Amino acid sequence: MMTILCVDDEPNILSSLRRLFRGKDYQVLTAESGAEGLQLLEKEPVDLVISDMRMPVMDGARFLAQVRERWPNTVRLLLTGYSDVQSIQDAINCGEIYRYITKPWDDTDILLIVRHALERHALEQEKQRLEALTRQQNDELKELNASLERKVDERTRQLKANFLTTIKILSSIAEMRGTGQPGQTRQVAELARKMAAQLKLDLNEVQDVFIAALLHDLGRIGFSDDMLRTPMTMLQGAQLAQFRKHPVAGAQLLMPLTDMAGVAAIVRHQMERFDGQGFPDRLAGFAIPIGSRILTLAIDYYNLQQGALVQRHLRPEEAKSLVMDGSGKRYDPTVVQAFRQVVDGGVRGTPEATDVELLSGELVPGMVLSRDVVSRDGLMLLAADHVLDARMIQQLQDFEKKSGSRLPIFVQRPAGGAP
Repeated sequence: MMTILCVDDEPNILSSLRRLFRGKDYQVLTAESGAEGLQLLEKEPVDLVISDMRMPVMDGARFLAQVRERWPNTVRLLLTGYSDVQSIQDAINCGEIYRYITKPWDDTDILLIVRHALERHALEQEKQRLEALTRQQNDELKELNASLERKVDERTRQLKANFLTTIKILSSIAEMRGTGQPGQTRQVAELARKMAAQLKLDLNEVQDVFIAALLHDLGRIGFSDDMLRTPMTMLQGAQLAQFRKHPVAGAQLLMPLTDMAGVAAIVRHQMERFDGQGFPDRLAGFAIPIGSRILTLAIDYYNLQQGALVQRHLRPEEAKSLVMDGSGKRYDPTVVQAFRQVVDGGVRGTPEATDVELLSGELVPGMVLSRDVVSRDGLMLLAADHVLDARMIQQLQDFEKKSGSRLPIFVQRPAGGAP
C-alpha cells in the first residue's frame, strides 16, 4: 500500500483530501505545517507528498525543498492558487516538484495525477531495485569467476607438481638401470637448468631442458648390464650401434605425450655435436635445438667424472677443462660460456639462495621442501614443493633411523627470515 502525506494549514482542506483518497487503497497521513510534515517523514516512509503553497512559518516551496534534499525518492506535488506564479517557480526550482495542482481542484484530475505519479514512483523504485540486484549479481559473478580462476590455478599447479613428480620417478627408474653415482641424473638436470637460465631462455624452455635432462637416459633402460658398465669410448660393433640409437628410442617413448614434443626433440638430439660429427642426424651448429646443446654439455661434464666417457674418473676441474677444450667442436661456444659462469658461481638468484638445509628434527608442519629429498641410494622420497605435515616428518625421521644415514632436507626460507 502506497503512503500519501498531505500538508496544509487549513483542516478543511486536509479533510477534503482524506475523503478524496478514501477507498483508493492508499494510506493517508496529514500534517498542518511543514515542520509537522517533516517530523512524520522522519518516522515512517512516504511515497508521495501533497503540500499547500501558502502556509505560515514554512511555505510549501521551502518545505518541499527540504523533502527533496532529505528524501529525494519521495514524489512531490504542490497545491497553489492561479495567481501564485512566483510561488510555482520557486517550488519547481527549489523543490523539483513532479506537478502542481491549482485550487480549486477537480477531484478526477487530482486522482489521475496522484495515480500516475505513484505508478511512476513504483516504476522508479523497481528500476532501482533491479539495478541494485544487477550490481549485486555482477559482484557475485565476479567473485565466482575469481574463485573459479583461483581453483583452476590451484588445480593446474597441483597437476604440474604431480606431473613433475612422475617425471622424477621415471628418471629414478631409468637411473637404477645405470651404473653411475646415485643422484647423478638430478645433478645433470640441475646444471642444465642453470645453464638454460643463464642463457635467458624463457620459462617453458627452461622447464623442457630440465625435464629432458631428467629423462635423457630413458632410451637406455633396455641395455644389458655389461653394456651399461662399458665406457662409451670402449663400445664397438653392435653395442656401439645400439648405444647410438638410445636418444631416438628415448624420444619415441615420449612421442605419445603431445605436451612433451619439445622435450622429445631435446632428448633425440642430445648426442649431436656442434661440428656436425654427432648422431643420430648429424645436425651442426644452430640447427641443433638449444636445449640439446645444453644437455650434451651437462651430460658429458658428469659422465667424465664417473668414467662413462673415458676409462678413468676425472676430477671436476679436469672434466671442466675438457669441456672448455671442446668449445666450437663438440659444444656450442655460447653454451660453454654459460657453463663456465655457472660452475664458477656466476649465476645469482637460483632457488638455492632462498632455501636452507635442516635436520629432520628441526622440521615443523607447514614447511615447504625446496628440493627433492633423495636417499643415499638415489631414490626420491619426496618431491620439491611438498608441504610437510606431522606424519611425513615422522616418516622421514623413521627412514633416517632405519637407514643409519642423514637425509639432505632443504626447505624454502620464508621472506624476511630463517625458518
